[in-house]
Amino acid sequence: MTLLKPAFVGWSPGTRRPLGEQRHGKRNYKRKVFHVLLLTPQCKDSMRTQELGGLPCGGGSWSNIGMPRRPLALCLLSLSLSLFAFPQSASRTEFVRMVTEFSEPDGYFDTDNLISNETTYLDAAAALREMEGSGGIYVGVGPDQNFSYIAHLRPNLAFLVDIRRGNLLEHLLFRALFEQARNRMEYLCLLLGKPVPSDLEAWNSRPISKIAAYLDEVPAKKDLFERTSAEVRRRAAGFGLALSEGDVKTMAGFHQRFFDDGLDLRFNTHGREPQPYYPKFRDLILARGASGAPESYLANEELFGVVKKMQMENRMIPIVGNLAGSKALRSIGAYAHEKSLVLRAFYTSNVEQYLGRGGDLNKFAENVKSLPRDAKSLIIRSSFGYYSRRTSGSSYSEQLIQPVEEFTRGWDAGRLGSYRNILEASRPALRHL
Repeated sequence: MTLLKPAFVGWSPGTRRPLGEQRHGKRNYKRKVFHVLLLTPQCKDSMRTQELGGLPCGGGSWSNIGMPRRPLALCLLSLSLSLFAFPQSASRTEFVRMVTEFSEPDGYFDTDNLISNETTYLDAAAALREMEGSGGIYVGVGPDQNFSYIAHLRPNLAFLVDIRRGNLLEHLLFRALFEQARNRMEYLCLLLGKPVPSDLEAWNSRPISKIAAYLDEVPAKKDLFERTSAEVRRRAAGFGLALSEGDVKTMAGFHQRFFDDGLDLRFNTHGREPQPYYPKFRDLILARGASGAPESYLANEELFGVVKKMQMENRMIPIVGNLAGSKALRSIGAYAHEKSLVLRAFYTSNVEQYLGRGGDLNKFAENVKSLPRDAKSLIIRSSFGYYSRRTSGSSYSEQLIQPVEEFTRGWDAGRLGSYRNILEASRPALRHL
């Protein structure tokens, strides 16, 4: 017998109605019923809510995919043996433990990576929405482009892994701002040192283009920025992590860059000016996905709220680690196996390009194979310039998607020995987009 494990508790699928208000046929039940989404450990091809106490077992569906009805006794047995295999929030102690124990020593990369340089990053959002609600873990490199992927995917846990400790510190800066912000407008005002409008709540329903216009029009205020920066330091000190004086200064320096450049901030490579084809922060928050609509995590309050909630529940874990290293990815994989969580998406950007140069692709591939995965698990890549098929205008970058199983099989068969081989194997998977 395959025991089912709860991966999500709290919402009826499809309609996003609060529990007890799922509509069945023409009737709208408003009794307090208990919904638990029960999944096989591999979360394979279908899922179904099992409603205990009030409504029939097997009611409702997710993504129009059905599962045969299961006896109530099986539901109760599964619950009694594995209820809350992974809680809906992690403790602060567990957050600190994962950040500390999973991390590797600080490494070097020749960019500051305060924001992404990928104009096409939202091309991958549609594939992630197809898996929305399937739980599992997300792993990604770099700064806040991860938030957009996470908002569309809605995993149980997100691990933000980067070779630079500076990336971890930037994510702590973001977390401190999320804790203070009541909505998108306030978050961006705190980040950029802008005054918060008096009618803050009214901005909840306004498009991100209107928010960007306000931020462009209103000048930054040094006194506001300094108060916010002091509050960031206070909150960061309370996270429970061992932060040195240098760490605190680095965080303050990152925040200062957002204050100085505002929405004109660009990705920066040490030793040379930002390239004209790099997107500005403004471009990234206004970016549109395949739907033609804005789809960043700041596009609307629902997407922003997903990220804020995960931050507040200690489910966004920044890690210092080399993707070809011996500790970070292996630790994440071991934890995910322990909690019966499957990898849903792994955003690598173009890290494999640099691992190939250093002869470390084999180590990376072995690390990937250590992560629990299924047929739906995806790798999201970015390619640029010489390696990209989109090198004109604002499309200097290209997003590529490949099933993880396809990557591991290709690697083991000897077909993916170079970065170019990996990119070519990813391109057919654009069927997802």
